[in-house]
Amino acid sequence: MNLSSYRQELLTRRNSQRGFTLIEIMVVVVILGILVAFAVPNILDNPEQARMTKVKHDLRTIEQALDMYRMDNFRYPTTDQGLEALVERPASPPEPRNWKPYMRSLPKDPWGGEYQYLAPDDAGGRVRVYTLGADGRPGGEGENAEISNHDID
Repeated sequence: MNLSSYRQELLTRRNSQRGFTLIEIMVVVVILGILVAFAVPNILDNPEQARMTKVKHDLRTIEQALDMYRMDNFRYPTTDQGLEALVERPASPPEPRNWKPYMRSLPKDPWGGEYQYLAPDDAGGRVRVYTLGADGRPGGEGENAEISNHDID
């Protein structure tokens, strides 16, 4: 290989390995800034909507686990046995015949509280799973309102 062809090869390699120019990088930064300017306010302005989405998902998941419990054991857990019957075998009567774990753990509501449960005989024919809301007390409005599986259908 002669010296001129070697130089030509080096120049070709150098040109093919060039990085981005400052203008190209600035254009990308501006585009990312515009996307963030539109996306972040939409995410940060809707924490209540995010909490409501979590509650709906949790209530549906718990209700499905309760339905599986009923299919295996021919009844829902009693109100006294509670939602814990989905995670641990109930020791109080009526003891389930075909119990197995239906959930690994019980989720907490978005405010860190426990989900509440009423068996069908206490809730008019359908299980009732609900959260007491942000204040953890019955009743209330807005974020403090009770939200149940009956409300999300």
